[in-house]
Parts: sequence; C-alpha cells; structure tokens
Amino acid sequence: MNEFDKNSPSFEDELPPFADDLPGHSKQYSPDTSSLITLLADAVRAEASDLHLLGDQRPRIRVHGRLQPFGDAISNKALASMLANVSPPTQRDNIDASAQEAMSRLGDAFSYDLDFSFESMVDDALQRYRVNVFYAHGRIGACVRVIPGEVPSAQWAGLPQDVVNRVASFRNGLILVTGVTGSGKSTTLAVMLQQIIKQTTSRVITIEEPIEYVHDYGDTALITQREVGVDVASFAAGLKYGLRQDPDVILVGEIRDRETAQMALTAAETGHLVLTTVHTRDAKGAVSRFTDLFPRERSDEICAQLAINLRMVLSQHLLPNAQEGQRRVLAYEVMYSNLPVTSAIRSNNLVAIGDAILTGKNDGMITLDEVLIEHLQAGRLTLETALDYATDPKRISLRMNDSAQAPKRRQPMWA
Repeated sequence: MNEFDKNSPSFEDELPPFADDLPGHSKQYSPDTSSLITLLADAVRAEASDLHLLGDQRPRIRVHGRLQPFGDAISNKALASMLANVSPPTQRDNIDASAQEAMSRLGDAFSYDLDFSFESMVDDALQRYRVNVFYAHGRIGACVRVIPGEVPSAQWAGLPQDVVNRVASFRNGLILVTGVTGSGKSTTLAVMLQQIIKQTTSRVITIEEPIEYVHDYGDTALITQREVGVDVASFAAGLKYGLRQDPDVILVGEIRDRETAQMALTAAETGHLVLTTVHTRDAKGAVSRFTDLFPRERSDEICAQLAINLRMVLSQHLLPNAQEGQRRVLAYEVMYSNLPVTSAIRSNNLVAIGDAILTGKNDGMITLDEVLIEHLQAGRLTLETALDYATDPKRISLRMNDSAQAPKRRQPMWA
C-alpha cells in the first residue's frame, strides 16, 4: 500500500507493534504546546543535547553522546500539533498538514524538512532550541537541539582562550571551523564571534540556518543576525547583500555549495573577516572540501585565493568522557596560515599541510594528537577513544608509555 494513500489507516490509530508494550503508553496521550515545553525543560534538566521525536514512538534524548528513552509515546497527530504551535507562522500550515496534503498543496517545492529555532524559560533562565522537522514513512518527526541561552565561555566550550583571542585579532581573511555533525561547530563559532564583539568596534553580520545563539551588542560593536528562510533566501544571498551593509565581520553558518564558497572567498579577499564551517574531520580535509566545490579547471585559481586569504582552520571532535555521566570532551587541531601552509595550499599538497601543522608549534599550531595526550593525562579520555581519533595512534601509544612513570602534568586552565 502506498504510504500516502488517503484510505490507509492513520498512524496514530495503527501504532507500531512494540508501542503498546512501552511503559505508560496511552493512545490518549495528546499534549498541547505547554507539554512540549515541559518535555524540553525536563530534557534540559537531564543535561540533554538533543531531543528526538517521531510520531507514535517514545521520545529519546541524547545525554553526553548516548541516546536513551524519555517519556511516553506521542501520537503522530499530537506531535504535529505540538510542533506546529512552536514553529514560525509561515511554517505552521506545512507542519500541521498530513504528508499527503502537504505534497498536493506544495508539490515538489516542499522538501518535508523545515528548520527553525525558538526559545522558552527553564527554571527562570532563557533557553533556546534549534529544530529540524521531517517526515519518515508518512509520520512526522523532529530533532531538537538544546542551545544554551547565553554564549558560553571559551573555558566551558573547551577552547583555549589564546586561540579565541587570536581569532578576534584578525582584521580580514577566512576562518574555517570544521568537524562532523554534532561536534560543536556552532558553539565554537559563537564563542569566537562573542570575543570579537567584546574587544572590537566591528559591524558584524551573521547568516544562519537557523539562528542559534543570540549575541549581545557589546559596548561598541553592532551585530545583525539574519536567518535563512526567514530574513534572507540563502547563505549566498545573505553574503551578496551583506557586503552592501558595511560589514567588518561576516559569519556564515555553513558552506554547502560553490556559490556560497565563492562569495565567502570574495568577501575575505575584499578586506572582510569571514567565519564559517565545513563538514570535514581535519584541516587538510577542509582545504580539499573547499577546492572540490569548484570545477577542476579552476583548481589552481581557487588554491591561490585560499592560500592568500585563509587565516586559520580549527578542526574539532566531541569525544565521550572517560568518566561516566560527565560532559563530552572537546579535542581539536589548530592550523594558522604561515609560509609552509600557504605554499602547501597553493600547490594543493595535502600531505605538506599536515607536515606544516606538525612543525608549526612556534606559530601557535596545535596538533590533534597533542590535545588527545593532554586529555589522556588528565583522565578525561580512555586510551581506546584517543587511539580511535588519533592522527598517529602509534605516536600516542609511545608517548603514553614514555610518560607512564612521569609525574602528572598540571591540568590546563581551559579543561
């Protein structure tokens, strides 16, 4: 049977076989908007980073990287209503409609994926959420990311303060933050941007999808935050028109396509500081990902532009803490532009980029393996986790063996 057949049973009436066995399950469970807010508040108190919802199933939360059940099953109809009531008015009809109705009304233009953010009060503190709404097998679902109501400090985020300060000292160029989905890139960008706002008199424009952290103006800086799909059509459009708004600093939530990549390079080349993210595991991958967005015949041109304008790449991972129940640990690699890095990028020599990071300690570069060793010595990571993520696992094993009898190193202030 076609999953969108109007004659097929509704999913709220035909629960999956396991649903009836769930503790406390009831087909009559039909919470209103306040019930969703309550559920999210409980998730925040449980230190969840994400709340996962799917019609007719129990919610799940992710706590310190691990998924666990959270509350009773929510019917498809109730979930649609809950999500519609917290979504922007322009998207409520899309969410509240059934999949079949949405398809017939919006046709191919409706992707079934909607992004927005909203906020509520939790224990007298402002709490923000980033929401992605989707359809799966005709049922509505959502992933809600919990965002701190205030931009966290570098120490809380696990970032070295001197790295954040150095970002704020740049007056132009391109800064890339890289990592897989859920590695904390948005938080790192927010920490960097807040430092810029604090210590400069910059005109700042952000283009985000959606807006996550809401930044304070500071004493002298001016910031405009624009949301894709609400305030501007796309990242590329936000960059295009943002350049006409007298910016000093531009934050682009993510580079996903050639047009946005080209606009970001152009903005950096014309004297602006551009901060953005790409989905790669390390600095070498960031350079490769950026150049791969363009046709092969433009490779030399793009590498030359990138070599001139790239100021820094920070690649990061959020790793499970060795201590059960503790927050995940941030591990990172930092690459700054120097002569060896510039030469390696210009020639698109990825191996040479890695070598430049290894030999660039005097220029402030930090290798991932050095950070992993710091975490190991402080007891924040297991050896197994460190070796899984290490650039050179053998080197870490040797270092840990050599230091086994040595006195413990002092825990860094940013831990």
